[in-house]
Amino acid sequence: MISRPSPNHDARPAGAAVDMLILHYTGMADAALALERLCDPASGVSAHYIVDEAGAVYHLVPEARRAWHAGESLWRGRGDVNALSIGVEVVNPGHELGYRPFPEAQMAAVETLCREVVARHPIPARHVLGHSDVAPARRRDPGELFDWRRLAAAGVGLWPRSNVVTGEMGLSVRPGDSGDAVADLQRGLADFGYRLVVDGVCGDATRHVVVAFQRHFRGRRVDGVADPETAQLVFQVAAQATGAGA
Repeated sequence: MISRPSPNHDARPAGAAVDMLILHYTGMADAALALERLCDPASGVSAHYIVDEAGAVYHLVPEARRAWHAGESLWRGRGDVNALSIGVEVVNPGHELGYRPFPEAQMAAVETLCREVVARHPIPARHVLGHSDVAPARRRDPGELFDWRRLAAAGVGLWPRSNVVTGEMGLSVRPGDSGDAVADLQRGLADFGYRLVVDGVCGDATRHVVVAFQRHFRGRRVDGVADPETAQLVFQVAAQATGAGA
């Protein structure tokens, strides 16, 4: 691990215990530019760690301190995600600069780092999240190419336990729909932890959350439509999240 201290941090509020792990992509051309920004006192942003594409891990902010990585965000009704979380930036140019798969060396380093973080803190599986999960209307990172299944298999985060029958008919919700099916979907997403009002109307807020959910759990097609496969995944994940140990 390489020490690269950032000045961009402050004290966690009294009584705030770390119980979340938030993963990001840097959204910049390369690691050097990302490190420069995260360590620039004028930028007002930082993270606890950054992992480059070759697998090098940089330590920027002590875990006992609040890094400034999540911005305006919320999970399970709790704001100030920065106060409750460890933030890990994964070097990738992101959707605006040429989003690409995360190399094996990088994912191996991310897996090792995240396992170490959850060993140090009481972080439940449902609290291992992407920036897009805690800020679905604003963020897309780390995106649909990030290997969440791999992390869950290593004991970091949540992944559906059961196979989904992709051709099976069932609940389907599209933007603009309304009614009980929409409310059921919203309830499942909210039970997992997303900020969402259960009002039975599939407006922009619900579409943003469906997209964020798909980026995390159904990355091969991210379209904002809660087709039967997406809906089955929502209810599975919600059930696992509300079960013991999640």
